Amino acid sequence: MLSRKNKLLVMKIISLFSVVRGYNIPVIVLAQYLSAIFIFAPTHKRALLVIFDFNLFIIVLVTSFTIASGYIINSFYDSKKDLINRPNKSQLDRLVSQKTKLNVYFTINFIVALLACLVSFRAVLFFSTYIFLIWFYSHKLKKKVIIGNLTAAFLAVLPFFAILLYYKNVYPQIFAHATFLSLLILIREMIKDLENIKGDVANDYHTIPVLYGESFSKKIITFLTVSTIIPIYFLVEIFEVGYMDLYFYVSMIVLIFFLQKLWKSNSKADYLLLHNILKFLVVSGVFCIVLINPEIILHGKKLLKL
Repeated sequence: MLSRKNKLLVMKIISLFSVVRGYNIPVIVLAQYLSAIFIFAPTHKRALLVIFDFNLFIIVLVTSFTIASGYIINSFYDSKKDLINRPNKSQLDRLVSQKTKLNVYFTINFIVALLACLVSFRAVLFFSTYIFLIWFYSHKLKKKVIIGNLTAAFLAVLPFFAILLYYKNVYPQIFAHATFLSLLILIREMIKDLENIKGDVANDYHTIPVLYGESFSKKIITFLTVSTIIPIYFLVEIFEVGYMDLYFYVSMIVLIFFLQKLWKSNSKADYLLLHNILKFLVVSGVFCIVLINPEIILHGKKLLKL
């Protein structure tokens, strides 16, 4: 049996895991490695060479630490809002004091700077900028109408630009992938605004639903959802994405269902379902990267048709 002191320690570890959203970070790690193998790495590199690339490992590790510290500072600034929007999670997160959160935040950022030095000065500059942008978003921009949503979407795709800068391989389809992912994340951020409207009103967050109403917000979400057809068209009809075109076809069907459900939604539970649908599309998209060219695993990367 664990002593009371050990139980408290375990609970604090679980609390910190919840604060940094440790369940999300493995997905980001997998996404970076799969995108490196199937999209960014040079055409002659085998998958194993990419996986055992020390510099890439450091970049992925530093990205994970940076995102973890970002969740911490976001939790620090959103503690009052989360008491309303996520009372159960908030109670767990509050087992770790605000002072401890800040200490862990600065410690992680210091480790990020040291590890980035192992790659290059450019990596240090990139991740220092990334850390600053996350802090500035959490401290100032998150409460700004539209700007907060756009910044959140930009910060979510920024880790992939770290891989892009490392390999320096720029293909047109990379931007089509980034556009599709950015739209999904932007839509999800706007759904979160609908989901968290009570806490946003109470804490003076200037979101679109708060300022202009739920109906107007749904119209913008509908426009953004329909706009995903543009990158999907380029990815399926213009660029070569192998069997991943199946994912984009399924995504279109799911997004049609999403829009139907959106206009019938009027409760937190409804918006949470829509949020989870979008999360499913993002996470499944990570695993479906393998479908671009499964032969890469054994034979190296074949030159994609542009």
